[in-house]
Amino acid sequence: MHRRTRLALASATAVALTGGLLTFVASPATAADSTHVALADFNGDGRGDVASSVNGAYVAGKSWAGQFVVLYGTSTGVSSAQRHTLSQDSPGVPGGAEAGDNFGYDHAYADFNGDGYDDVAVSAPYEDLGSDKDGGLLTILWGSASGLTGKGVTVPDPAPSSHDLWGKNLAAGDFDGDGRADLAVGSDQATLHIFKGGFSTAGTPGGRYTVKPPIQGGGDGGGPLNLTAGDVNSGATDLVVDGYETTSAYGWNRNYFIPGSPSGLQVSAVKTLKPGVITAIGDIDNDGFGDIVSGAQWDSTLDDGTPIPDSAKGGKVWVTQGSATGPLTGSATGITQDTGNVPGGSESNDYFGYELDLGDVNADGFLDLAIGVAGENLGTESDTGMVIVLYGTADGLNTASGAQAFEQNTTGVPGGNEDNDAFGLDVKLDDVTGDGRADLIVGSAEDKGDGAIVYLPSNGTKITTSGSRFISPSTSGVSTAGTPYFGSNFAD
Repeated sequence: MHRRTRLALASATAVALTGGLLTFVASPATAADSTHVALADFNGDGRGDVASSVNGAYVAGKSWAGQFVVLYGTSTGVSSAQRHTLSQDSPGVPGGAEAGDNFGYDHAYADFNGDGYDDVAVSAPYEDLGSDKDGGLLTILWGSASGLTGKGVTVPDPAPSSHDLWGKNLAAGDFDGDGRADLAVGSDQATLHIFKGGFSTAGTPGGRYTVKPPIQGGGDGGGPLNLTAGDVNSGATDLVVDGYETTSAYGWNRNYFIPGSPSGLQVSAVKTLKPGVITAIGDIDNDGFGDIVSGAQWDSTLDDGTPIPDSAKGGKVWVTQGSATGPLTGSATGITQDTGNVPGGSESNDYFGYELDLGDVNADGFLDLAIGVAGENLGTESDTGMVIVLYGTADGLNTASGAQAFEQNTTGVPGGNEDNDAFGLDVKLDDVTGDGRADLIVGSAEDKGDGAIVYLPSNGTKITTSGSRFISPSTSGVSTAGTPYFGSNFAD
């Protein structure tokens, strides 16, 4: 496993305190190109599909070769009955499964070739290419009426001698507003490569340019932590880069907003945001502008007592409202488990905001927020985890009433609370039934890192446990050798 695990939390995502410095290495995340959050639809049936990286999976006995699993939406939700499980040994997928490749490490979906079906870019950043160790390989898999075809093309690295871990971070959106999907690609350096839309079926893009946000590059954990695409100011798609700022001795985590424009992403107009490792973009208050939500899941101080800026015990979620001029950075709102009637209470190492996602559960036009609290201790179990749902209103997220909390001991939720389950290791709000309302998908580290996915549907008003479903790796074509962490990283 190339990503460090958390201290005291069995997961594929990391917060590590080393040498007096605060460092973060996070499971990647992507976001939809819309203020109202577009779903991934690889087969064009109008229902959302759930795509999950399983980059820790064994393939033909090769550890950490990696797989990519798609659970297709149906009228009754998602299950392992209708799925595609792909690896680099699958027919048509470029490359071949090798130990340590981490195929599926990150992904970004969009209709890259304009045929009406969503496609997906999937990376294997630790792929060795000749003598280039950990050079990385990036593949686009094409969608079709039958879903992902398994037929793919590579997106060549234009500067292999300048970086490693090609494809470590991915995000898709229309950054120049020309109606075609672009692809942003990160590595272990600060520079991002933007491939312009209009990809041919041979993988040739419509052009390419680079941007360099003010983050650290090089060394362990260099480059972006995550890239998140979404429309904040109701124009071309914008990009949020989670990374390390370069101005302090500690190199604190900081997020940067880069606006889209007719000429592409404008790094000269970058804005600094509140910190966080996982970010989502969508219109919570239904004012026509996308809001930026980031999870800063770490505690408020280092072990030596050094305070960490803009953080809180147990974690904090920051919400920055969007406007016609971009994010209103001077009026960000912080939410913790001590805010209003948010379930639980702020305790060290809860990891509140470990993962999060936006979607409209009740079809009222206001986006709702699911928050993973993967380190929550419940009863006598440690790091068992929980998920909180906060509902959107014209005034933003409602923290005074109506919040929901789910754990595996909640009546109707499959499974039961156990040590290190980390329920909420990833979360996704997506309409997988086609009824116009977002359902809740939860990933965990079930069974000592095997992982699992739990489906909790919307009943039209709120998330319910009626009709819930447990999806295991073994029924989804994923080997439970090692620690695959099935369900630890959804395409959002």
